[in-house]
Amino acid sequence: MQIAEILLKATAQISREDAEHLLLHVLGKSRGWLFAHDNDALDRRLAESFEALLARRMAGEPVAYITGQRGFWTLNLNVSPATLIPRPETELLVELALARWPSEAALQAADLGTGSGAIALALASERPAAQIIATDASAAALEVARHNAQSHAIGNVDFRHGYWYAPLAGERFDLILSNPPYIEADDAHLAQGDLRFEPRTALASGADGLHDLRHIVALAPEHLNAGGWLLLEHGWQQGAAVRSLLAAAGFSEVSTAQDLEQRERVSFGRWAGKQ
Repeated sequence: MQIAEILLKATAQISREDAEHLLLHVLGKSRGWLFAHDNDALDRRLAESFEALLARRMAGEPVAYITGQRGFWTLNLNVSPATLIPRPETELLVELALARWPSEAALQAADLGTGSGAIALALASERPAAQIIATDASAAALEVARHNAQSHAIGNVDFRHGYWYAPLAGERFDLILSNPPYIEADDAHLAQGDLRFEPRTALASGADGLHDLRHIVALAPEHLNAGGWLLLEHGWQQGAAVRSLLAAAGFSEVSTAQDLEQRERVSFGRWAGKQ
Protein backbone atom coordinates (compact mmCIF):
# COMPACT_ATOMS: atom_id res chain seq x y z
CA MET A 1 0.00 0.00 0.00
CA GLN A 2 1.26 3.49 -0.81
CA ILE A 3 2.16 5.93 1.95
CA ALA A 4 -0.58 8.34 0.83
CA GLU A 5 -3.19 5.58 1.10
CA ILE A 6 -1.97 4.53 4.53
CA LEU A 7 -2.20 8.09 5.80
CA LEU A 8 -5.66 8.56 4.30
CA LYS A 9 -6.88 5.44 6.06
CA ALA A 10 -5.31 6.51 9.36
CA THR A 11 -6.89 9.97 9.24
CA ALA A 12 -10.32 8.36 9.40
CA GLN A 13 -9.35 7.42 12.96
CA ILE A 14 -6.93 10.11 14.19
CA SER A 15 -5.88 13.56 13.04
CA ARG A 16 -3.69 13.98 9.96
CA GLU A 17 -1.04 15.71 12.09
CA ASP A 18 -0.88 12.82 14.56
CA ALA A 19 -0.80 10.24 11.75
CA GLU A 20 2.10 12.01 10.07
CA HIS A 21 4.04 12.29 13.34
CA LEU A 22 3.67 8.57 14.00
CA LEU A 23 4.56 7.53 10.47
CA LEU A 24 7.61 9.80 10.36
CA HIS A 25 8.72 8.34 13.69
CA VAL A 26 8.52 4.84 12.24
CA LEU A 27 10.30 5.88 9.04
CA GLY A 28 12.92 8.04 10.71
CA LYS A 29 12.33 10.68 8.06
CA SER A 30 11.52 14.39 7.87
CA ARG A 31 8.17 15.87 6.90
CA GLY A 32 9.73 17.17 3.70
CA TRP A 33 10.64 13.61 2.74
CA LEU A 34 7.05 12.55 3.26
CA PHE A 35 5.74 15.03 0.70
CA ALA A 36 8.26 13.83 -1.87
CA HIS A 37 7.56 10.12 -1.34
CA ASP A 38 3.84 9.88 -0.65
CA ASN A 39 3.42 7.53 -3.63
CA ASP A 40 6.07 5.11 -2.36
CA ALA A 41 4.99 1.69 -1.13
CA LEU A 42 5.53 1.11 2.57
CA ASP A 43 7.50 -1.95 3.63
CA ARG A 44 5.30 -4.51 5.40
CA ARG A 45 7.41 -4.47 8.57
CA LEU A 46 7.22 -0.68 8.78
CA ALA A 47 3.48 -0.76 8.06
CA GLU A 48 2.97 -3.15 10.96
CA SER A 49 5.00 -0.90 13.25
CA PHE A 50 2.88 2.06 12.20
CA GLU A 51 -0.34 0.11 12.83
CA ALA A 52 0.86 -0.72 16.37
CA LEU A 53 1.51 2.97 17.10
CA LEU A 54 -1.81 3.92 15.53
CA ALA A 55 -3.62 1.54 17.88
CA ARG A 56 -1.96 3.18 20.88
CA ARG A 57 -3.02 6.63 19.69
CA MET A 58 -6.57 5.43 19.09
CA ALA A 59 -6.59 4.25 22.70
CA GLY A 60 -5.85 7.83 23.71
CA GLU A 61 -2.13 7.69 24.45
CA PRO A 62 -0.45 11.02 23.61
CA VAL A 63 1.71 11.08 20.49
CA ALA A 64 4.59 12.55 22.51
CA TYR A 65 4.64 9.53 24.81
CA ILE A 66 4.34 7.10 21.91
CA THR A 67 7.32 8.61 20.08
CA GLY A 68 9.12 9.65 23.27
CA GLN A 69 9.76 13.12 21.86
CA ARG A 70 8.30 16.61 21.66
CA GLY A 71 9.67 19.79 20.12
CA PHE A 72 9.92 22.87 22.34
CA TRP A 73 11.52 26.21 21.44
CA THR A 74 14.40 25.17 19.15
CA LEU A 75 14.97 21.84 20.88
CA ASN A 76 13.74 18.32 20.28
CA LEU A 77 13.25 16.88 23.76
CA ASN A 78 12.77 13.41 25.14
CA VAL A 79 9.62 13.02 27.23
CA SER A 80 8.13 10.16 29.22
CA PRO A 81 5.02 9.51 31.34
CA ALA A 82 7.09 10.89 34.25
CA THR A 83 7.09 14.35 32.63
CA LEU A 84 4.48 16.80 31.50
CA ILE A 85 4.35 17.14 27.72
CA PRO A 86 5.80 20.57 26.79
CA ARG A 87 3.21 22.80 25.13
CA PRO A 88 3.58 25.72 22.72
CA GLU A 89 1.95 28.21 25.09
CA THR A 90 4.76 27.66 27.60
CA GLU A 91 7.18 29.20 25.10
CA LEU A 92 5.63 32.54 26.15
CA LEU A 93 7.23 32.03 29.56
CA VAL A 94 10.62 31.65 27.87
CA GLU A 95 10.07 34.74 25.70
CA LEU A 96 9.15 36.89 28.70
CA ALA A 97 12.17 35.68 30.65
CA LEU A 98 14.55 36.41 27.77
CA ALA A 99 13.08 39.91 27.41
CA ARG A 100 14.22 40.62 30.98
CA TRP A 101 17.63 39.04 30.49
CA PRO A 102 20.40 40.93 28.62
CA SER A 103 21.96 38.55 26.13
CA GLU A 104 25.49 38.68 27.58
CA ALA A 105 24.52 38.94 31.24
CA ALA A 106 25.74 36.14 33.51
CA LEU A 107 22.53 36.05 35.52
CA GLN A 108 21.35 33.28 37.78
CA ALA A 109 17.92 31.77 37.31
CA ALA A 110 15.81 28.99 38.82
CA ASP A 111 13.24 26.87 37.00
CA LEU A 112 10.89 25.27 39.52
CA GLY A 113 9.26 21.97 38.54
CA THR A 114 11.37 21.52 35.44
CA GLY A 115 9.89 18.21 34.21
CA SER A 116 11.61 17.37 30.92
CA GLY A 117 13.83 20.43 31.39
CA ALA A 118 12.09 22.29 28.57
CA ILE A 119 12.08 25.78 30.10
CA ALA A 120 15.53 25.62 31.69
CA LEU A 121 17.16 24.19 28.57
CA ALA A 122 15.48 26.68 26.25
CA LEU A 123 16.79 29.54 28.41
CA ALA A 124 20.23 27.98 28.75
CA SER A 125 20.51 27.54 24.98
CA GLU A 126 19.79 31.25 24.48
CA ARG A 127 21.86 32.53 27.43
CA PRO A 128 25.03 30.40 27.60
CA ALA A 129 26.67 32.79 30.08
CA ALA A 130 23.93 32.18 32.62
CA GLN A 131 23.73 29.65 35.43
CA ILE A 132 20.36 27.97 35.79
CA ILE A 133 19.20 25.64 38.54
CA ALA A 134 16.24 23.41 37.71
CA THR A 135 14.35 21.59 40.46
CA ASP A 136 11.77 18.83 40.43
CA ALA A 137 10.22 16.57 43.05
CA SER A 138 10.28 13.66 40.59
CA ALA A 139 13.58 11.81 40.30
CA ALA A 140 12.30 10.12 37.13
CA ALA A 141 11.55 13.48 35.52
CA LEU A 142 15.02 14.77 36.39
CA GLU A 143 16.56 11.74 34.72
CA VAL A 144 14.77 12.71 31.50
CA ALA A 145 15.82 16.36 31.89
CA ARG A 146 19.48 15.46 32.43
CA HIS A 147 19.41 13.26 29.34
CA ASN A 148 17.97 16.15 27.32
CA ALA A 149 20.75 18.45 28.54
CA GLN A 150 23.38 15.91 27.52
CA SER A 151 21.74 15.34 24.12
CA HIS A 152 21.96 19.04 23.32
CA ALA A 153 25.37 19.57 24.96
CA ILE A 154 23.92 22.16 27.33
CA GLY A 155 26.14 22.39 30.38
CA ASN A 156 24.92 25.46 32.25
CA VAL A 157 21.92 23.86 33.97
CA ASP A 158 22.22 22.22 37.39
CA PHE A 159 19.37 19.77 38.04
CA ARG A 160 18.35 19.23 41.65
CA HIS A 161 15.88 16.87 43.25
CA GLY A 162 13.34 18.40 45.63
CA TYR A 163 10.01 20.14 46.11
CA TRP A 164 10.00 23.65 44.63
CA TYR A 165 12.51 25.72 46.65
CA ALA A 166 13.68 22.91 48.95
CA PRO A 167 16.98 22.33 47.06
CA LEU A 168 17.69 26.09 46.96
CA ALA A 169 18.21 26.87 50.65
CA GLY A 170 20.14 30.11 51.13
CA GLU A 171 20.39 30.85 47.40
CA ARG A 172 19.09 33.89 45.54
CA PHE A 173 18.42 34.47 41.87
CA ASP A 174 17.89 37.23 39.36
CA LEU A 175 14.97 35.39 37.86
CA ILE A 176 12.66 32.60 39.02
CA LEU A 177 10.14 31.02 36.70
CA SER A 178 7.78 28.09 36.82
CA ASN A 179 5.02 26.28 35.00
CA PRO A 180 3.50 24.62 38.08
CA PRO A 181 0.34 22.51 38.40
CA TYR A 182 -2.68 24.82 38.21
CA ILE A 183 -5.74 22.70 37.41
CA GLU A 184 -8.45 22.20 40.04
CA ALA A 185 -8.18 18.73 41.58
CA ASP A 186 -11.76 17.80 40.62
CA ASP A 187 -11.64 19.26 37.11
CA ALA A 188 -13.30 16.83 34.69
CA HIS A 189 -10.66 17.54 32.03
CA LEU A 190 -8.12 15.54 34.04
CA ALA A 191 -9.98 12.39 32.99
CA GLN A 192 -10.12 13.37 29.31
CA GLY A 193 -7.79 13.35 26.31
CA ASP A 194 -4.02 13.45 26.74
CA LEU A 195 -4.32 14.64 30.34
CA ARG A 196 -5.38 11.13 31.39
CA PHE A 197 -1.83 9.93 30.69
CA GLU A 198 0.18 12.81 32.14
CA PRO A 199 1.40 12.80 35.77
CA ARG A 200 -1.40 14.10 38.00
CA THR A 201 1.12 15.76 40.31
CA ALA A 202 2.24 17.97 37.39
CA LEU A 203 -1.33 19.04 36.60
CA ALA A 204 -3.60 19.34 39.65
CA SER A 205 -3.08 21.74 42.54
CA GLY A 206 -5.70 21.72 45.26
CA ALA A 207 -9.37 22.59 45.23
CA ASP A 208 -8.92 25.87 43.32
CA GLY A 209 -5.79 25.05 41.33
CA LEU A 210 -3.76 27.68 43.16
CA HIS A 211 -2.11 25.67 45.94
CA ASP A 212 1.34 25.46 44.32
CA LEU A 213 1.17 28.98 42.90
CA ARG A 214 0.53 30.33 46.41
CA HIS A 215 3.53 28.44 47.74
CA ILE A 216 5.84 29.62 44.97
CA VAL A 217 4.81 33.27 45.32
CA ALA A 218 4.99 33.25 49.12
CA LEU A 219 8.57 31.94 49.25
CA ALA A 220 9.92 33.79 46.22
CA PRO A 221 11.12 36.85 48.20
CA GLU A 222 13.50 34.58 50.14
CA HIS A 223 15.18 33.55 46.89
CA LEU A 224 15.15 36.67 44.69
CA ASN A 225 17.80 39.34 44.44
CA ALA A 226 16.61 42.95 44.58
CA GLY A 227 15.18 43.78 41.17
CA GLY A 228 14.69 40.12 40.33
CA TRP A 229 11.65 38.78 38.47
CA LEU A 230 9.18 36.01 39.22
CA LEU A 231 7.30 34.67 36.17
CA LEU A 232 4.52 32.10 36.45
CA GLU A 233 2.44 30.24 33.91
CA HIS A 234 -1.17 29.62 34.99
CA GLY A 235 -4.64 28.77 33.76
CA TRP A 236 -6.38 31.21 31.43
CA GLN A 237 -8.90 32.18 34.12
CA GLN A 238 -6.35 32.63 36.91
CA GLY A 239 -4.63 35.85 35.85
CA ALA A 240 -6.45 38.08 38.35
CA ALA A 241 -5.85 35.64 41.20
CA VAL A 242 -2.12 35.34 40.48
CA ARG A 243 -1.72 39.12 40.14
CA SER A 244 -3.37 39.48 43.54
CA LEU A 245 -0.96 36.96 45.04
CA LEU A 246 2.02 38.82 43.60
CA ALA A 247 0.80 42.21 44.77
CA ALA A 248 0.03 40.91 48.27
CA ALA A 249 3.55 39.46 48.51
CA GLY A 250 5.06 42.87 47.77
CA PHE A 251 5.91 42.57 44.09
CA SER A 252 5.83 45.62 41.83
CA GLU A 253 5.36 45.96 38.06
CA VAL A 254 2.82 43.17 38.29
CA SER A 255 1.23 42.25 34.98
CA THR A 256 -0.08 39.38 32.86
CA ALA A 257 0.79 38.44 29.29
CA GLN A 258 -1.61 36.72 26.89
CA ASP A 259 -0.82 33.69 24.76
CA LEU A 260 -1.46 33.44 21.02
CA GLU A 261 -5.14 32.74 21.68
CA GLN A 262 -5.41 36.01 23.63
CA ARG A 263 -5.82 34.17 26.92
CA GLU A 264 -4.09 35.31 30.08
CA ARG A 265 -1.25 32.81 30.45
CA VAL A 266 1.80 34.19 32.31
CA SER A 267 1.82 36.62 35.23
CA PHE A 268 4.93 38.24 36.61
CA GLY A 269 6.25 40.78 39.06
CA ARG A 270 9.50 42.39 40.21
CA TRP A 271 10.94 42.10 43.68
CA ALA A 272 12.33 45.39 44.99
CA GLY A 273 14.04 43.89 48.01
CA LYS A 274 13.37 43.69 51.71
CA GLN A 275 10.40 45.75 52.84
